[in-house]
Amino acid sequence: MKQQLLDAMDIERERGITIKANTVRIDYKADDGETYVLNLIDTPGHVDFAYEVSRSMRAVEGSLLVVDSTQGVEAQTLANVYQAIDADHEIVPVLNKIDLPAADCDRVAEQIEDVIGIDASGALRVSAKTGIGIKETLEAIVKLLPAPEGTRDAPLKAMLVDSWYDAYLGVIVLVRIKDGVLRKGERIRMMSNGSVHHVDRIGVFRPQMQPVDELGPGEIGFLTASIKQVRDTRVGDTITHEKKGCETALPGFKPSVPVVFCGLFPVDSAQFEDLRDAIEKLALNDASFSYEMETSAALGFGFRCGFLGLLHLEVIRDRIEREYNIDLITTAPSVVYHVYMKDGSMRELHNPADMPDLTHVDHLEEPRIKATILVPDEFLGDVLKLCQERRGIQMDLTYAGSRAMVVYDLPLNEVVFDFYDRLKSVTKGYASFDYQMTGYRQDNLVKMQVLVNDEPVDALSTMVHRERAEMRGRAMVEKLKDLIPRHMFKIPIQAAIGGKVIARETLSAMRKDVTAKCYGGDVTRKKKLLEKQKAGKKKMRQFGKVDIPQEAFISALKMDS
Repeated sequence: MKQQLLDAMDIERERGITIKANTVRIDYKADDGETYVLNLIDTPGHVDFAYEVSRSMRAVEGSLLVVDSTQGVEAQTLANVYQAIDADHEIVPVLNKIDLPAADCDRVAEQIEDVIGIDASGALRVSAKTGIGIKETLEAIVKLLPAPEGTRDAPLKAMLVDSWYDAYLGVIVLVRIKDGVLRKGERIRMMSNGSVHHVDRIGVFRPQMQPVDELGPGEIGFLTASIKQVRDTRVGDTITHEKKGCETALPGFKPSVPVVFCGLFPVDSAQFEDLRDAIEKLALNDASFSYEMETSAALGFGFRCGFLGLLHLEVIRDRIEREYNIDLITTAPSVVYHVYMKDGSMRELHNPADMPDLTHVDHLEEPRIKATILVPDEFLGDVLKLCQERRGIQMDLTYAGSRAMVVYDLPLNEVVFDFYDRLKSVTKGYASFDYQMTGYRQDNLVKMQVLVNDEPVDALSTMVHRERAEMRGRAMVEKLKDLIPRHMFKIPIQAAIGGKVIARETLSAMRKDVTAKCYGGDVTRKKKLLEKQKAGKKKMRQFGKVDIPQEAFISALKMDS
């Protein structure tokens, strides 16, 4: 045994967050003398991993709403509660960490009633660390949450909840049996693509894998069937028997849609093949992560990857650097824009460098989000100012006790840069933030490119709002002036929109003293040497190649406000 048993990944234990939902099955002997089998799923809380939560919700009958009795309700808590209510769950509120001196159970229970609107008068008071209230929680699960329904004699109907790759067993599939019985050795069919597989083994997690002979209605377990690709097992799919299968499939869920895109390039271009292997292996285990190859004049070969949010991006990047030992450069995160052409067609723009010629473009649309921010009263002014700076439109402002709940309509591309870090710093870490996509809206957007020695650097191209372009451009060129080392010739660094330069800095040349050998004689000797040097510098500038160090890219893309 060890601490945080279900948070198995190193990165989960370090950051103190859950990234993958994990399942465990326990037998519980209740006060009434009966033994109950409980299937528990530990889900993540962060908005980027909401798809893990939604599919777990569909697999079970009820939820424990665990709220920190020192912090109170957070924005993510709200989003996840609404998912549970959508899934028709019975919800049991639990106040955790009551052993801490700062715990205030009455205030938090009142907050749950105000913000979420469910009765918290009988909320369980628990300290998971010291074990207070654990027995009461298990009793509440048995008494308050409904038992799963299902008939053993009906044709097999099982829901595919999750799948991941194991080097020895192939793809492991987590299933929840709705009706019928699944046994080892049977042939099963996936209803979405009609593929047929032979079941090699079935079992349950306790939390280690334990083989069983059969899984019946209401049980959650795993199966392996020599499946090679995680892509063949679509989450939300219905599994049934090959011969006498069920007629109708379960409703399933919407596939996860990546919202943030960025380029991943190896610092050492010789590691490109290693990076390809690493990304393919990660994609085996994470169906929500998409990638395609791309090349950049400045950075060489790499991949354009799609993520569910910035935390997802950070986690994937950390895992590649750690587990596969590859140093990465990440280009500026960008979102998908809709480009409407004058001939009436619409293109999706993933990378600002691929922006078509403006003479053919009618207008651009950018993705918008609905952001919910819960913040203590004293920081409200700073939060409103930050949202206004990011082109936000205020939709709602309500109070629950001493905390304000602000709802804003924000452009996603303003959020993916450093919005979350800025929000945490202006509120000293007390604000919580959650968002969902709402759709696309037209705005005055332009592509800003950076030119170094009159050559465009595609890795530094970004989409900006026209009113902001000058400010962003000036910040970028000033930063690059400090980051690029001096050469033997003058280097202009410019930010431009189309053919119009909006900001410029000039990096002065290193100078060699060519007149050192002149001692005495006419002044024209010196002039002649200086003229010769000037001509040489001019020629050098025409053919000279500017080396931009990798650190300059990384620092330039970390935009300060």
